[in-house]
Amino acid sequence: MKQAFAPFLIALCIHPAWATGLNEPQTAATAGCPAPEDLLPVQLYGLWQVTFDRPAGSATVLFEKHPEYAGGLRGAINRDGERSALAGDVDNGVLALDETENGLQISAVWSGTVSPNSCGKEITGLWRRSKDNQERSFVLRKLPGWR
Repeated sequence: MKQAFAPFLIALCIHPAWATGLNEPQTAATAGCPAPEDLLPVQLYGLWQVTFDRPAGSATVLFEKHPEYAGGLRGAINRDGERSALAGDVDNGVLALDETENGLQISAVWSGTVSPNSCGKEITGLWRRSKDNQERSFVLRKLPGWR
């Protein structure tokens, strides 16, 4: 077995182009992760944890395929049993969502950017409530078990 492997090692030394990438560090792009600007809505489907600042809090978010708009997202946020619907999209690494508590009026808007090197599993941004323009920073993190 050693004799069969030796010519391969010699070939790598003689032809460095064959060994390209063997010793390079793995980045998100080389590890098969999409760059933020290449992220598709389908890659956001699943369960997320969102944390807010001022006042600190957290909730869960579920993103699914939008049934009416190709390339769109539909979902819901659950804040300790209080649910609101979400709809929006991701374009060029920017997440834009509308939130509604009653299904008729927009109660808040979300604007976030996909974090570099997060493989599309972290989004940071700003949430703004419509009725009083209160703003809160947020971090969305995809929960394990969802791809």
